[in-house]
Amino acid sequence: QVQLVESGGGSVQAGGSLRLSCTASGNINRIIAMGWYRQAPGKQRELVAMTNSDGMTNTADSVKGRFTISIDSAKNTVYLQMNSLKFEDTAVYYCNYFNRRDYWGQGTQVTVTS
Repeated sequence: QVQLVESGGGSVQAGGSLRLSCTASGNINRIIAMGWYRQAPGKQRELVAMTNSDGMTNTADSVKGRFTISIDSAKNTVYLQMNSLKFEDTAVYYCNYFNRRDYWGQGTQVTVTS
């Protein structure tokens, strides 16, 4: 079993920045894939960014150049630095860890006000 603990999020004005953190604990040897999805009201959950222990990343086109995902493998923690936030970035952000199956965090609200 794997447990995910998220932190960060909150409310910020458009153009501002926030940083999300997610720490995985439990049966973890190597991070195959870990990152963030988001879900806005009335929309499907979508990929924001993923990374792994090798430092490979996959970032959604909608946030490229504004969001940066990074990993501290020693701490089993991933970070999502979100800059130049837009109103449309408002959503619940979910940490995701994948190893044979998906594990999800409880979600953290990010609200961008105009």
